[in-house]
Amino acid sequence: MTAHPRLMSPLRLRGQTLRNRIVFGGHTANMADDGLPGPRFGGYLLERALGGAGMIVAEPMPIHPTAVLTRGNFRPGTDAVIPHFRAITEPVKDAGAVILQQLYSVGQHADADLSFRPGWGPSGMPSYHDSDGSHAMTEAEIRELIASHTAAARRAQAAGFQGVEVWAAYHSLLDQFWTPWSNRRDDRWGGSLENRTRLSRTIIEDIRRACGEDFIVGLAISVSETDPVTLRGEALAEIVALHDATGHIDYVTCGAGGYLDFDHLIPTFVHGEKLTAPFTKVLKGLLKHAKVTSEAHVRTPDNGEAILAAGEADLVSIVRGQIADPHLARKTAEGRADDVRGCISCNQMCWGRRYRDYWISCLVNPSVGREFEWGGDRFTRAAQPKRVLVVGAGPAGLEAARVAAERGHQVEIVEAQSQIGGQFRLAGQQPRRAQILDLMDWYERQFTTLQVKLTLNTYLEADEVRARAPDVVILATGSLPDDAFTQRWQPQFDRLPGLAHGRVFSPEEVMRREAQIGASVIVYDEGSHWRGNGTAWHLAEQGRQVTLVTPEAFVGKEIARTNADLPLRQRLARLGVRVLVEHDIAAWHGDGATLRNMLTGETERVAASALVMSTTNRAFDPLSADLAGMEVHLIGDAQAPRLAPFAFHEGRKVALDL
Repeated sequence: MTAHPRLMSPLRLRGQTLRNRIVFGGHTANMADDGLPGPRFGGYLLERALGGAGMIVAEPMPIHPTAVLTRGNFRPGTDAVIPHFRAITEPVKDAGAVILQQLYSVGQHADADLSFRPGWGPSGMPSYHDSDGSHAMTEAEIRELIASHTAAARRAQAAGFQGVEVWAAYHSLLDQFWTPWSNRRDDRWGGSLENRTRLSRTIIEDIRRACGEDFIVGLAISVSETDPVTLRGEALAEIVALHDATGHIDYVTCGAGGYLDFDHLIPTFVHGEKLTAPFTKVLKGLLKHAKVTSEAHVRTPDNGEAILAAGEADLVSIVRGQIADPHLARKTAEGRADDVRGCISCNQMCWGRRYRDYWISCLVNPSVGREFEWGGDRFTRAAQPKRVLVVGAGPAGLEAARVAAERGHQVEIVEAQSQIGGQFRLAGQQPRRAQILDLMDWYERQFTTLQVKLTLNTYLEADEVRARAPDVVILATGSLPDDAFTQRWQPQFDRLPGLAHGRVFSPEEVMRREAQIGASVIVYDEGSHWRGNGTAWHLAEQGRQVTLVTPEAFVGKEIARTNADLPLRQRLARLGVRVLVEHDIAAWHGDGATLRNMLTGETERVAASALVMSTTNRAFDPLSADLAGMEVHLIGDAQAPRLAPFAFHEGRKVALDL
């Protein structure tokens, strides 16, 4: 029995029956091989179909050469994609999911580095993707894009897709025509509401005519009200109602944000959940024909059930939640929602990899993008069960222990601390990052189910490892802060000048409440990630006077790939944090530091009662040298200090290889 009856109820769309209300919504997985869908993309979608998703909206197809946005985009304008897509759509449908393809163009915000063409927009406005301008389309070019949408829909139908989703979200091409700020035309494609919606209405009418009455047609929009030039909710609702009145669209899916407020588009943990539910509730009360899908930080089955119960939508799009756990829908249907591995809204490997134009993956689910190689998120039993000892219960050790147990091995995991999680648990204690702590709870539940023996408060020596007589030892002992606090951009110093004065701490000591900070503190952030920045935020929220120093050109440079850097800087600014970029620590004096401007060489002394140094950690491996003759695997930070995704990856990979 499910505790989510509304979420698990079926829904009819154009003769197709969705087995539940959970959509795996359209997003750029960036997995094409030379512009063609292949095993990587096919395995990725199939895993979510096997996992129970009601409807899958496949990665957007650029409808025209000017719409190409990533290296992993599919080839536009060619029938060559059809057999490759059919090899993907048929298994997905056989697994019980309805599958559509999204059709898109970002218009004026195109990427000339990849398309080698100008972006086509309504009025030649600047691109917010880069510093380029765009081309104001002629009447003939508008007609060309209409035909391109229709041709793309026909190909999708020939490839076995049961519908298409026309993309008008995030201030993309169609949204640009809808928005008076970006549509300054004085012909029949601009000016009045009827003229500004003519392009989208014509595209949808032509697709309906070309593909027939049994073909699902959806419309993707987004609500964005942080900037005065974007469409207000009332205006957007009027536009959607105009399209609904034609009877041609079967559903509207609503996300958040756009090119002018990009951090809302794929919202991280700094934002609240269920961002678009208030607006989709308005749409649901307004539309006569189309169903309404709420997306944007609908993270969990509970989120989805709450939205449906409140009458705020007919369906929910859970994208990152099903990236993190592709079997979210099936587990929910089986009454096992507590077994769902929750997305932690970090964006590090989904949008973070797409930002750098790689195929996407997931921090907590390293099988993403490797389903065709690793057997999805399902594990085959080992031919020969072994006794496996995992030393260290940080991310690498936790995942190694869990997957080894899933495969039938007898597993013990031993941790020196009183709780699992290591440094990752400390990250969960930073502001708004408690989803990490939820993940730690999930691992403990999994260990109970899988009968993993968890031993805490135990530091193992080599002879104690041998005494346990394991067949395999996995060392996930992690890393420790550099006690010399060496700065990368002061390589002439082996240790922080003035370290002997004391009152210098690592972020780990701060988050473990072992540091005597005082009223004012300098935080030196060298990694430009959450380790230093999140600690500065934590201290500022405690009311301390914080000076944040970084050698980078802006705070949160490495977080920029996750869309969280701007919200971070906004919060630091509101908390009164002073920021000094392109500076390092020339010397610590015990009551303040001399800071060096890396551009000019000038120095400034800043008073502080403590200094927190977020510099590169050092691997901690106290055991491997003394375990000769045993099968030993060194993983995670114990090999080399890195970010959490690589620890989860190595933990899963070593367990799969046992």
